[in-house]
Amino acid sequence: MRTSPAARRTTLAVAGTAALLLSAFTAAAPAGAATAPQADARGGTSWVRACDTLAHGDTMACHALRVTSTVEGVRQLGVTPNATPSGYGPGDLLSAYKLPANGGAGMTVAIVDAYNDPNAESDMAVYRAQYGLPACTKASGCFKQVNQSGGSSLPANNSGWAGEISLDLDMVSAIAPNAHIVLVEASSATMANLGTSVNTAVSLGAKFVSNSYGGGESSADTSYDSSYFNHPGVAITVSSGDSAYGAQYPAASKYVTSVGGTALKKASNTRGWSESVWLTNSTEGTGSGCSKYDAKPTWQKDTGCSKRTIADVSAVADPATGVAVYQTYGGSGWAVYGGTSAAAPIIAGVYALGGAPSSGSSPASFPYAHTSSLFDVTSGSNGSCSPSYLCTAGTGYDGPTGLGTPNGTTAFKG
Repeated sequence: MRTSPAARRTTLAVAGTAALLLSAFTAAAPAGAATAPQADARGGTSWVRACDTLAHGDTMACHALRVTSTVEGVRQLGVTPNATPSGYGPGDLLSAYKLPANGGAGMTVAIVDAYNDPNAESDMAVYRAQYGLPACTKASGCFKQVNQSGGSSLPANNSGWAGEISLDLDMVSAIAPNAHIVLVEASSATMANLGTSVNTAVSLGAKFVSNSYGGGESSADTSYDSSYFNHPGVAITVSSGDSAYGAQYPAASKYVTSVGGTALKKASNTRGWSESVWLTNSTEGTGSGCSKYDAKPTWQKDTGCSKRTIADVSAVADPATGVAVYQTYGGSGWAVYGGTSAAAPIIAGVYALGGAPSSGSSPASFPYAHTSSLFDVTSGSNGSCSPSYLCTAGTGYDGPTGLGTPNGTTAFKG
């Protein structure tokens, strides 16, 4: 049985304010919410892993981290005109990654998650209205919410995965506001059910499929590759994980774009932003690694790992530099989220801005053909390893941030 690194990891006790904040959160949340806060020793930020508590039989955990130490400067519930929620909003993300506004028209982006968020549509509507983005509703045909077979009978509600769903929907909305969105909800968090959901997303016409979950590798991964992720002409993004150095699946699949995480900060340089590898402590940070089972794709040329290396590209993930999200099922409205769960849908949205991949193409290879159209992240690490580039950033390719972060859309076209 596959076991999630998040489930295996020993939780850390946090006293004082963070513990009180967590107590208030868990008391108000429906069953399925995370239970153990993690402290950011660098800045005092605390958070919970949204999917730290796995349902019986689940082998995959989502990679969403919900910040618990943020004091919102806006009304917690609903749209707040002329005020800005905490966390980076669409304008910040478009600025940081030099992306066009109002993109995504004619494209369909799918989000694959487990379980159901009963407030998904209404929460996304608040997020989009807050930031002046066009409405995307079921009634208009812009938004679909289906089960893993494409039907309308949705799985059981789960407050932990609802946070993941809100994060995913809001990030796609931020990057590609004119794209259609399909939310495919798996019956449970197993690779078989989530993989079936990927196939369903593609069958429903999505050319971009975001996956923000993972678990430990297994010898079955190559068969999962063939069954669920081999979709030429479809950009499939997968978060690399939040447990620092160590490979996870499906980020290790040779058919996906594996997305690592950065700390994104405003700066006085020409770009206006700076990025480094996201690491909080020895068990908390962006995932990277060398797969035990998956073959190296032909476009990946690093020499220190004979098989698939994680990651390919990256985007913001540090909870201390997190993004604004609106969530009411398992949440109380406006919140700040981090984790590589933020990075994967951001990159899926960037692919959508670049247009539909050419028929039969391997979209994971696109960034490797356009390395100069990425912001190279050259500082930070997510652990100790050999060779060091697998866990330490440097000029050119490295494990934690891959080839870098988006600098426009060129690196995501092909």
